Formats: sequence, structure tokens, C-alpha cells
Amino acid sequence: MSTQTKRIAFHTLGCKLNFSETSTISRDLTNNGFEKVKFKEVADCYVINTCSVTENADKEARKLIRQAKRKNPFSKIAVIGCYAQLKPNEIAKIDGVDVVLGANEKFQLMKYLNQINIEGPPIVVSSDINYVHKFKPSFSSEERTRAYLKVQDGCDYICSFCTIPMARGKSRSGTIKSTVAEVKKVVSCNNQEIVLTGINIGDFGKKNDESFIDLLKALDNIEKLKRIRISSIEPNLLTDDIIEFCNISKKLMPHFHIPLQSGSDKILRLMRRRYDTEIYKERIEKILKTNLEICIGVDVIVGFPGETYEDFLETYHFLNELNIAYLHVFSYSERDGTDAVNFKEKVSQSDRFKRSKMLHILSEKKQRDFYNNFINKKRPVLFEGMKNGFQVGYTDNYIKVNIQNPLNYHNQIIDVNLVENQGNYMIGVL
Repeated sequence: MSTQTKRIAFHTLGCKLNFSETSTISRDLTNNGFEKVKFKEVADCYVINTCSVTENADKEARKLIRQAKRKNPFSKIAVIGCYAQLKPNEIAKIDGVDVVLGANEKFQLMKYLNQINIEGPPIVVSSDINYVHKFKPSFSSEERTRAYLKVQDGCDYICSFCTIPMARGKSRSGTIKSTVAEVKKVVSCNNQEIVLTGINIGDFGKKNDESFIDLLKALDNIEKLKRIRISSIEPNLLTDDIIEFCNISKKLMPHFHIPLQSGSDKILRLMRRRYDTEIYKERIEKILKTNLEICIGVDVIVGFPGETYEDFLETYHFLNELNIAYLHVFSYSERDGTDAVNFKEKVSQSDRFKRSKMLHILSEKKQRDFYNNFINKKRPVLFEGMKNGFQVGYTDNYIKVNIQNPLNYHNQIIDVNLVENQGNYMIGVL
């Protein structure tokens, strides 16, 4: 496939890790002659970077393939990422798909686009995930004022509900030295904030005899870097050193996102998580002991097989008592190849929906209560863009802020007085 005047569009499903990888792949292609356009536009080639954490992600991928083909029946369709790794042959059977690349091959998209034969069958390349050991750094920087930097990939855990180890392989990362070099590239793109992403970033460096806390300390010394944010970290890997460093660092933002998944120890054991509620609660208390203004977000899954209503209420009350800022709520999704698929005592879809709704309401309450603590207080805000006539940005502790001001503060960090709580954001004035 000649790159001459070829228009290429990308769509990313799933986590910020996927976004960072898409961005890196797109830079490679645009550096080699492609013109990048929006996915809704007519393109010569459409690239869909897939997720397979939930059934909805799979369905969305198939829908996007059909949409792309309707926009341009003569376009080439490439499907990459987690869904492509798990079910490459299934994807290849979808009408219109030309290239399917798994975890190890997606960064070679340019090579395979040039091999497309219009008359031939789809190109399907997906290596055995057990033999995927190379770490490929990636970062997103084009669309936002904050960049998502991949510092770790894969997972050595065996949670009973999760496809990630099958889709991304064993845990691996770069070295501190190589990661610092990547961060300097990101900083040179004028990004004010870097969000460290990965599948299990607390495992950074374990095969290089390095550690995540040492990485944070190294990044803290990069002169032009303004903000560092941790995307998500397992409670059993959130050490005292990391918590304490967050309190003294001028660049590490006071914000932790810590997966819980269930507030029932019975369900945590069924999920094969590596902690219990006592450990989780102790981590939250340790964080708040160092800084009461830290924002804490939580992942939780409802409707896991075997979760009775009493188990769910245990989760609800556990979360209600925690001094946290918000929840990310997921309904359990059956995934082929996981042990949980075969667990008995399934929870009905209607019950999953009801439980999810209850936790979403709780999350709204938690967020409002957290925001109330900062009325008439100043916080530094990184402004990202305009929405509905307001300039929108986020404080260091992840409060969404809207201000009205004729000046353009895009990609600037400015102290703002927070004056009014709107529930999912705060009104600020200079």
C-alpha cells in the first residue's frame, strides 16, 4: 500500500495505555507519508486499536469496522490491540477487515499496510503471548495538555475475571534511564503534565532490579517537567515510600487511583486479588494521614459470580465509610478464557444494573462531598480547553474546574479560587 497522499484515521478503545500506543503508532505513520484525519472523515485506511476488557468493547470494535467501511467502501481496515490478540481469526472473518495485528505486531503496522493485497485474504499476525517479552515505550501528546506515558506493560497476576495477561503477556518495563529519556521527549512537546500509565505500574522495574519509587524520584528531578500523575496502582504495591514521597514531591500530584473491585473479602478471594479489605482500608488511612487534600479514586466491579445482595451491601457500606473522592463502576462482564466464566451463581443483568446505579449515585455523593472541602480555596489548575463557553481544567488534586475569562489559558497552570460546587465540576474565579 503506497503511502503517497494516503489519509489514515485512528480510533482507540479502552484504557489510556491504548491511547498512548495509538499516538505512537500514528506518529510513525505520519512520519512516513500518511496524512492523519479524524475517524469520522473519509480516509484511505482506518485503524482500530481495540480493548477486550468487556463484552461491550468487543461489540464496539465490530461496530466501528462497519462504520468505517460505510464511510469509504474502498478503504483498508486494520484492527490491532487486545481484541486482535485474543481473537484474531474471529476478527479476520468480519467483512472488510484487511489486517489483524496482535500485541507484538501492532507497532509494525506500517510494514503490514504495505503488504495488503486487495484480492487476497486478510493479513493476520498474532504471536503466542507467552513469547512476547519486549517492552515498547509509548506516549500520547497530540490532543491534550497532559501526555499519557506508558512505563509498564503486561501483568503477572491471575485475577479470575481478567483477560489482560492473555492479551498483553507478562509484566515488563523499560529501565529508569530509558523512561527518563522518553519523559524528556514528552516535555519537549510542551506538555505540562505526564500521566504514568501501565497495566500494573507498581511492578515497574522488578525484572531490572529497579522500583517504581526510584522511577518517581528520577522523574521528579527533570527540570522542565511540571506535573507527574499516577494513573492507577494496586493497593498491595502502593508502598509507604510512594505515599510519603507524594507528600514531599513538588511534581507528583496529590491523586491516587486505587482499584478495589469489591468490598467483600469473600468476593476478593473469588477474584484472586492480592489484598483484602483490611489492607485496602489501611492504605487509604495511610494516604489521608499524610495529606487530607489528596484525591482518591476507586475501581469497583458489581455483579461478580457469587456476589449475593448481602455481599454487594458489604461493598457499598465499605465504600461509603471510606474517605474517597469518586468511583469508577464496572458491571461484571463474562470473558472467554477466564476462570470466572465457569463460576456458578451468576448475577442477573438486571441486578448488575441496579447495583451499578447505586454505586454511581454513591460516587456522585462522594465527589460532591470532596469538592465541598475546597470551596473558597485556591488550587493550581492546568487548563485544557473550552467547553460551553468555559475554560476547563483540572487542579493538582484532580478537581474539574470551569472559569469564564476572555483570555486563553490553554496549557497554562494558574492558581484559581474555587467558589461554587456544581457536583461534577467547580466554578472558579481568578
